[in-house]
Amino acid sequence: MKRKRRTEILINGSHELVKEFAEEVFGNFDVKIIQKPENGLVMLKVRETSKKSLYYPGEVFVTECKVQVEESIGVGIVMGDHPELAYNLAVVDAAFGANVSITENWIPRLLEEEKRINQQKAAMQSDILKTKVNFENMDVS
Repeated sequence: MKRKRRTEILINGSHELVKEFAEEVFGNFDVKIIQKPENGLVMLKVRETSKKSLYYPGEVFVTECKVQVEESIGVGIVMGDHPELAYNLAVVDAAFGANVSITENWIPRLLEEEKRINQQKAAMQSDILKTKVNFENMDVS
């Protein structure tokens, strides 16, 4: 599973899942903190659709953390003030980067979580579409 997909699942899904994975790493490996969870600002990059050009509409408040598991460095960055989540994400990222054996057991759980997230999004989209107005059906008197 690619890093981007895995991270999106962990951020958008249950934060308890990230915590469980991180606790497994703590129980089996040494975790060295390179950068403790710190708050910062990151420029928000957006692609303008018609000209396909990039622009920066502002900054986003984030919490970021870096750790090391074995020889792999993991990074956790989340929007808002969430030091524990950023730390746990960094630990999980480092564990995947080090390709430790326990990560193989996480893939099915990540896929399950992705399915749950997609179902939630579909339900929300369905609720939004119920409120959609079709202007072509409106009578003109």
